Amino acid sequence: MSEARPNRSPSKRDFSSRRWFPGTGALPLDLGHRVAAGIQAIPAPLFFALLLGLAWLGAAGRPERTGATFVFMLGDWVMVSLLPRFQRSFGGVQSQALALAIARAPFGLLPMPGLILAQLTGTALAIYALWLEPQRLTVTRQSLRSPKLASGPPLVLVHFGDVHIERITERERVLLKAIEEMHPDLIAFSGDFLSTSYVRDPAAWEACRWLFFQLRAPLGVFVVAGSPAVDRPEILPRLLAGTPVRWLQNERVTLRAGARTIEVIGVTCTHRPFVDAPVLERLLAEAPQGETAFRILLYHTPDLAPDAAPSGIDLQLSGHTHGGQVRLPGYGALVTASLYGKAFEMGRYEVGDMTLYVTRGVGLEGTLAPRVRFLCPPEIVRWELSG
Repeated sequence: MSEARPNRSPSKRDFSSRRWFPGTGALPLDLGHRVAAGIQAIPAPLFFALLLGLAWLGAAGRPERTGATFVFMLGDWVMVSLLPRFQRSFGGVQSQALALAIARAPFGLLPMPGLILAQLTGTALAIYALWLEPQRLTVTRQSLRSPKLASGPPLVLVHFGDVHIERITERERVLLKAIEEMHPDLIAFSGDFLSTSYVRDPAAWEACRWLFFQLRAPLGVFVVAGSPAVDRPEILPRLLAGTPVRWLQNERVTLRAGARTIEVIGVTCTHRPFVDAPVLERLLAEAPQGETAFRILLYHTPDLAPDAAPSGIDLQLSGHTHGGQVRLPGYGALVTASLYGKAFEMGRYEVGDMTLYVTRGVGLEGTLAPRVRFLCPPEIVRWELSG
């Protein structure tokens, strides 16, 4: 699968006067944590009464339609409750069941048997989005030629991001097997190690450590921190200590692969391009003069691309958007959490002379974010870099 985009990148924008930045743990995310915790704390009898009330409102008080809608809402609750037991995903049950109930309620106005047909369709979509697509890990194959790379067999670079570890599931095992089978020369991870629901959970920490301890590549495994609200600076060192990965904290590393010189530049993401762009400029200014190197920028969000493109970066690898996680045919991502909106929602873009790739990620966000993927399966990206 390949998501190619024409050269339609937006102009660089000044966000210095903006008050809220995605992924920083500011009010919207903090409020989401509080709301999710509050919903989960509702006693079960009261929660089921809440679902019944939603069904009644949606059906305008008509008993038959209320009852039918309520039965489907209970089915959603059961479906979400079983996800942890089958190790598909983890987290609060009631917040997800309530979101599904709110989506179902308006269909209570439909006359029979249209109501049943609509609710059955909703159940089929929920099963697919909750149980199936989040586990359907895909490999996207990309290639890039550059005069900065000497001729010879292509270098294989594997890029992935946004694992959002909760526990080790079959998806993480498939991820490791797929990476191993690609025999990469170089591995890059673009941030977001933990689920927002498990940032301070020691079991999730150990699961994350186990995953990254398995990674190996001849030229190295390089990672950067993701959103500050997810990859917290007081926790990330515990996750990576003793693992064979190199955490780039505003650093530039030069790699030699035969006659090829590659620079991997890792910039810590603050989600503020006007803060992070000067860091990138400083790192590039420290590069040896007269040496031609193929430059890879590892940065969590695509929002730095308009700043990075004129700086001589050849390939920027990012994530964060999850491709929207839920996409509609003909429209794409409903939400991207990017300062540039849908301009860099997922896939490959040509930004000036630089190639940008925004991965759909591997895992699910957590907290109030939907534990679903729809038309947006998780992905690993396999690059062949050649001269």
